[in-house]
Amino acid sequence: MKILKYSFLILCALWSSSCSEDFLDQEPIGAPTDATFWKTEGDAVAASNGLYAAFTDDDLVGRGFFWYVNASDDMVTGRVKSDPDNMKNFICTGDEGYTRNIWSKKYKVIKQANDVINNVADMEIDQALKDRIMGEAYFLSGLMYLDLAYHYGNEDIGIPIVDRADLTQFNIPREESVIENYAYIVAEFERAAKLLPYFDSYTSEDRGRAHKTAAYAYMAKTYLYWAQYDASKYAKAVEAADQVINSNKHELIDTDDPAVDYKAVFSSVNNWSNEYIWSVVSNTQTGSILPGVMFENKGWGKYNGWGYYQPTKELFDAYATGDARRDVTIFKEGTVFTYMGEAFTWTQTSNNETGYMFGKYTEPFSDPSRLNPNGDKPSTDLNVPLMRYAEVLLIKAEALIADGKNGDIPLNIVRDRAGLPALSNATMDELKTERRCELAGEWSDRHFDLVRWGDADAVYALPLHAHDGSEAWPARPQFDPEIHDVWPIPPHEVAASNGVLIPNEGW
Repeated sequence: MKILKYSFLILCALWSSSCSEDFLDQEPIGAPTDATFWKTEGDAVAASNGLYAAFTDDDLVGRGFFWYVNASDDMVTGRVKSDPDNMKNFICTGDEGYTRNIWSKKYKVIKQANDVINNVADMEIDQALKDRIMGEAYFLSGLMYLDLAYHYGNEDIGIPIVDRADLTQFNIPREESVIENYAYIVAEFERAAKLLPYFDSYTSEDRGRAHKTAAYAYMAKTYLYWAQYDASKYAKAVEAADQVINSNKHELIDTDDPAVDYKAVFSSVNNWSNEYIWSVVSNTQTGSILPGVMFENKGWGKYNGWGYYQPTKELFDAYATGDARRDVTIFKEGTVFTYMGEAFTWTQTSNNETGYMFGKYTEPFSDPSRLNPNGDKPSTDLNVPLMRYAEVLLIKAEALIADGKNGDIPLNIVRDRAGLPALSNATMDELKTERRCELAGEWSDRHFDLVRWGDADAVYALPLHAHDGSEAWPARPQFDPEIHDVWPIPPHEVAASNGVLIPNEGW
């Protein structure tokens, strides 16, 4: 099964490079064109595989956008580096090496998705296969646009949307508002959901492809983000979340043993559990390097962890007494875990700023055979989650509470797994804490949660602390919610547009 999974991932990574070499073997003209490609089922499958190449890219799923998550109060930059430090302090330019190419890479996937949609629609191939491939393209188009929209767009200005009917256009102006982007993104996910199969219909070699409930889950998230500008979208977020919940395809890992259950979520044996919605398919050769990026710098001499993204005391203290998630999420002095085949006691080194380390992704470090032997590319056999079923439940709970309704049922499902008592008439503040504790250190983006809730200004006016109460990061009163609700568009992209791409104001 692992071999099949790895084979699929390798195919996904090859579309823009090795696949073109295969085509050269068949057609000595050069890279595939409309005249030499889009003829067979194999062509269509190769093109759909190519859409997933982005999910092996460090800029996209290793660090990349995670530097923007790092701006939150949950973590500090564990090693002194000017680019990420400037991002955390909201004095960046968009030209930082870690993030400057993300804009173009996202639009590259959108271009590939549009090529698939435009060409596969008219191919005479098996209808079920055509539907799946078209659905994958719509899904990944929507996902790329969603990432771009909320990072770079707001109510005053959106991001460019490529006209699928005319892919010869360049230097496309930005939409008037991110609201237009969200409407477009929802439509992409709607198309995807209609065409895609459920995840459990895939055989092992196709695990990791887009599927129906992933499309509905991200549709729910899009509506939740849209609702900060239009409260009527909270009801739509609930409807989309219910498409996932009522499918009966997903559930939390919950055996009534909270400490064991939450830890199991981040174990590779559960890469494809019913809690799975969307993850970075990873292995010892490729995939997300986030587990190694978050691991102790130099790994106490045993592995080349990188030591970024260290938890704060503020995050540690957010967990209630008895919350089983805290000790899984955060390691501190005296935490014992299996490391390289042996029991190991976590101890703070000079590389660590806070006296804490994110523990969520450490389970593969129990066995060196489950780690990339190249510590400069520290992927593991753990699929790093991008969207879990728990987040779908929390999206529904938040949307209900924000809409003046009762969100206790979905919220308490998540709390019960954590070993916490049920809440009655849960408030938005309780929902915010629950989302923080459940999803800490994940791609759910705590920073943007604070921005869209209107909390970032007050939170960032306070310093962040280490385990002993010492200051680990100074207050950031320079945060301005009128400017820093979005991030700067890379200046080289603005310059290349010949004045068409308007930069975000104030950056």
